[in-house]
Amino acid sequence: MTRGFQQEIPLELQLTIFQLIDELNTKGNMDYLQVFQLEAENEFIQRLEHRSESPEYKKKYRFVFTRPVTAMVFVIDDGDHTTAMLAEEY
Repeated sequence: MTRGFQQEIPLELQLTIFQLIDELNTKGNMDYLQVFQLEAENEFIQRLEHRSESPEYKKKYRFVFTRPVTAMVFVIDDGDHTTAMLAEEY
């Protein structure tokens, strides 16, 4: 994890992101780049869109969350390491 990801994304949301990746990974072939668009709908609703290009994947989530955030997160897996970062850190 990059410093920005650790500081800006609440731990519960970090865990949710990695859980979604793990669930997708158990279903078969997964792209090296996973994109998460996070949006605070209001003070208690977190929207999350998870997508990748190859194979094409897109799923949207909406849930109650104590501290919703707005950010774009990239999770890159090069085979040896997995790195989670904010888009502006790329």
